[in-house]
Amino acid sequence: MSQQSSILVAVTIAAAFTGASGAAYAGSAKLKQIGTIANPAGPIDAFDIGFVDQKTQRYYLADRSNKSVDIFDAKTDKFLGSVPGFIGVAMKNGKPDNDTSGPDGVVVVGGEVWAGDGDSTIKVIDLKSNKIVDTINTGGRARVDEMAYDPKGIFIRVNNAEDPPFATLISTKKGHKVIAKISFEDATDGAEQPAYNSADGLFYVSIPELKKDAKKGGVAVIDPKGKLVTMLAVDNCHPNGLAFGPGGNFALGCTADGKEMPPIIAIMNYKTGKVVTNVPDIGGADMVAYNPKTGEYYTGSRNMPGGPVIGIIDAKANALVDKLPIKGSNPHSVDVNHSNGHVYVPVASANGGCGCVMVFAPE
Repeated sequence: MSQQSSILVAVTIAAAFTGASGAAYAGSAKLKQIGTIANPAGPIDAFDIGFVDQKTQRYYLADRSNKSVDIFDAKTDKFLGSVPGFIGVAMKNGKPDNDTSGPDGVVVVGGEVWAGDGDSTIKVIDLKSNKIVDTINTGGRARVDEMAYDPKGIFIRVNNAEDPPFATLISTKKGHKVIAKISFEDATDGAEQPAYNSADGLFYVSIPELKKDAKKGGVAVIDPKGKLVTMLAVDNCHPNGLAFGPGGNFALGCTADGKEMPPIIAIMNYKTGKVVTNVPDIGGADMVAYNPKTGEYYTGSRNMPGGPVIGIIDAKANALVDKLPIKGSNPHSVDVNHSNGHVYVPVASANGGCGCVMVFAPE
C-alpha cells in the first residue's frame, strides 16, 4: 500500500505520439467507436465517474448497477474485475435517489483507489488485494462525489448533495487524517468536478450556481492547507466538469443546453481568473477530460439539443472539432488513456444504449 500523499489532479501538455497500436496521431482528431466493454455481472445502467490511471493504464468506473468499482484494462479494453461493497442505487419514495447512491467519485492514489459512496463515506481499495481496506467518514448525510489529489499529500473530495455543499481535504498518509472542511455557503446547486493545478499548487472546483441564480456560477480556488482562496465568476455556463489544458487554461463542462442559456463550453485561464472564450454549439455537459497528446478536450455532453454527444475541442485553438452522437442514455462521464488515445464513455441501456462502456479512438 502506497503512503504517498496527494490531492486529485489531471493536467497536460500537447504533442504528437505513437499509441500502443503503433499508429501515430496528433491534435484535432475526430473520434470513431472501436468497441464496447461490458460487466459480466449485469448491465451498467446506473453509474457515475470513470477514471483512467495513466501510470498503469487501468480504467476504474463507479458502477452503481452492480454495487461495485469496475476495473478495465485500458490497453486492451478488457474487463478485469470488480470490487463490491457499495450502496448501489438507493431508493426514495419508490424512485432512484442520486443523492444517496454510490459509488460516485473514483480516483487512484498510489496503490489505492479512493471511491465515494452514498452514505458520505470514502472507501479505500487496496489494488494488490482488490479489497476495501478502509472507510473514511466525511461527516455528511449524502454521497461523496468527485475527487482530486495533490501529489504532495492532500486529497480533496466534494459532497455535492449537502446543503450547503462542502469539500473535505484529507491526507493520503496512513491514518487518513481530515485536514479541513470547506463549505461553499453561496452555492445553491451543489459543487462538482475538482482538479489540481500543478502550476500554482491549488485546487479548482466547479460551482454550478451561486445565490440561486442559474446563470451565475463559479470556480472555487482552494489552498491544500485548508483555505478557500477565491471564487472565480463564470456566467451563462452552470459549470459541472473541469479539466486543465495548455497555456494555463481549463475547460468547464457547462450544463447550459440551449433552453435558458446557449450551449457552450467555457474556457478559463487560472492566471487571469477570466473566461478566455466560449466555445459555441457544444454544451449540455457534465464531465470534461483532456488528452495532452492529442491536445483535445472531450466533453460528456448528455443534454445537447438533438441528443447526447461527445464534444471534441481543439485545446490550442479553443475551437470545436466535432460532435459525435451517442446512442443511449446518460453519457455524462468521460476519460481518456493518454497512451493510446482511447476515450471511455459509459452509457445506460435506455434509448438504445448498450448498458456498457463505449470505447472510442482518434481516426
